[in-house]
Amino acid sequence: MAVEHQLTIPPGRSLPRHIAIIMDGNNRWAKERRLPGLAGHKAGVDSVRAVIECCAEQGVEALTLFAFSSENWKRPAVEVSGLMQLFMLALKNEVRKLARHNIRLRVIGDLSRFSPELQALIRKAEAETASNTGLALNIAANYGGRWDIVSAARSLAQRCLEGALSPEQIDEELFTRQLSLAELPPPDLCIRTGGEQRISNFLIWQLAYTELYFTDCFWPDFDKREMLAALQSYLTRERRFGRTSEQVGADNQC
Repeated sequence: MAVEHQLTIPPGRSLPRHIAIIMDGNNRWAKERRLPGLAGHKAGVDSVRAVIECCAEQGVEALTLFAFSSENWKRPAVEVSGLMQLFMLALKNEVRKLARHNIRLRVIGDLSRFSPELQALIRKAEAETASNTGLALNIAANYGGRWDIVSAARSLAQRCLEGALSPEQIDEELFTRQLSLAELPPPDLCIRTGGEQRISNFLIWQLAYTELYFTDCFWPDFDKREMLAALQSYLTRERRFGRTSEQVGADNQC
């Protein structure tokens, strides 16, 4: 159920610094309307805009959107081709708007499989927004959590082979610094639209202590009110990180 455009922040609670979203349900949204699947992806662009605007208004530091997983290449070729074209169109049309609103864009994932034209557009968009200091917007494209972990392991293994690092020096902190989004705090909240209740190989290391929010709402219908409902749900959660409620309460009183 949607809430009014006003959040109630209980004492001792705060909004998430970093939000991750699995944008699911585009195809089913289109199917319900007897439209081609790509129509759902196009409609979902409006939801992306609404969520970015909401996060910027609420002072969220980082937003990471799961746009295209490494498994999505298995989809019909016409859909994959359409998604690539839509991605390029969004980069061409939206980057100036992001720059005007002080939003920094970064694309994470294995970009080598994308066309040279798309890779060039990604590099250009990142360069044009690199100096912005507002919301950090991350688009996960051809991304997989297992790929992220394997890439980090390879990087550390190479350093060990070169003698720059010993296996005994590898701990969670060092490993985390090799991952995508290492410069950001881990997501506080992960939202998945479309009714499914799994994380589907998304940021699987980074989501270790993340609060999860699942909604039946298809992504093209996920507007600012739905986003605020997710934030309000998050504000009801007590985040203990292994501590007791009494310890959390004592910390909040300090």
